[in-house]
Amino acid sequence: MNRIILADNQVIFRAGAARVLALEEDMRIVAQCEDLPKLLSALESLRGAIILVASSLHPDVQALTGRARTVGSRIVLIAENTEHVSDEVASVVDGVVCRNIAGTDLSDAVRRVARGQRYMQRANVTAIHSTDSVGTRVRDRLTPKEMQIVALIVQGCKNKEIAVQLGTKEQVIKNYLRGIYDKTGVSDRLELALFTIHHRVLAEAAAKAGNLIEMKSA
Repeated sequence: MNRIILADNQVIFRAGAARVLALEEDMRIVAQCEDLPKLLSALESLRGAIILVASSLHPDVQALTGRARTVGSRIVLIAENTEHVSDEVASVVDGVVCRNIAGTDLSDAVRRVARGQRYMQRANVTAIHSTDSVGTRVRDRLTPKEMQIVALIVQGCKNKEIAVQLGTKEQVIKNYLRGIYDKTGVSDRLELALFTIHHRVLAEAAAKAGNLIEMKSA
């Protein structure tokens, strides 16, 4: 059984990733941590785990990996989609994945790292996934504005925060979300995040939309 500690300050992504991994028979989520102090506590008490830690928590990777080694645990870094992970950091951790990683690939990453292998996802490689007809269909149905909202939902933003970033009102965002839920067949923002993470073509489109928002706000 692969025991997993999820450490991420983005609640929606953390909850969505937990749901994806919990569906696998050989995986069990043993802790979810929203900050570094809770992660360090879990690291000591839950030995021999696979630790998925977000770079947004700004961990001291060298120190964290060293502590993980002493308790038989392994570290997988969750990088932001546009983030450059240095060779120095990549050489220290056991794996690197991006936020737009598909659910199936995330499960594969955990299994490989658990077997002692290294897993490095390349952020700048875009694959064609013609078999994901559901993800492709939903991606094509969503408008650019709706895709931006999906991107911000996956990042854990609340309606008010989304409204500020997109320069509109909170009620407008609520109206958009109703349409997005209808098009994706989900009932709430957590299911939307989970659905997006699970379908890679949709996750990649959302990541691109998120990048455009960051470029405009920079």
